[in-house]
Amino acid sequence: MPGRYQWQNRFRENVCRWTVPREVILALLSRTTEHLTAKDIYGSLYSMYPGIGLTTIYRTLELLHRLGLVHKVAAGDGQSRYALKREDKGDHHHHLICTKCGKIVDYRDFVQEELELVKKTEEALAKKHNFAITDHNIEFLGLCEKCR
Repeated sequence: MPGRYQWQNRFRENVCRWTVPREVILALLSRTTEHLTAKDIYGSLYSMYPGIGLTTIYRTLELLHRLGLVHKVAAGDGQSRYALKREDKGDHHHHLICTKCGKIVDYRDFVQEELELVKKTEEALAKKHNFAITDHNIEFLGLCEKCR
């Protein structure tokens, strides 16, 4: 998993400043496997960092997403959720998203089969549209057991 210095290097490579809010948000995300909303993060950090604002958290999460450090998942409840991208291959997963309550279930079933299909699809799309594909996200939307 990337650490503080790897994160700092990624920021420098992209001409971004390394700030305390960015560091504490990444540190919080590195300690959980849950998908957190900006409000979840704010609630977790506010007691230790009362100067951190919700707007700063939203902006930081968008920057982290653009830098490829976090996954952004648009949940069915209208709130985006964020999770740290972990570099190890065993972490590759996709999502089942409840469109009623916003619950996100990570799944790793059939990932290898999906990756083979996605690779073929990416290659064909990249060639057809002269497009450099850098990532993908597979999400299935529906209702969780509780909301059904």
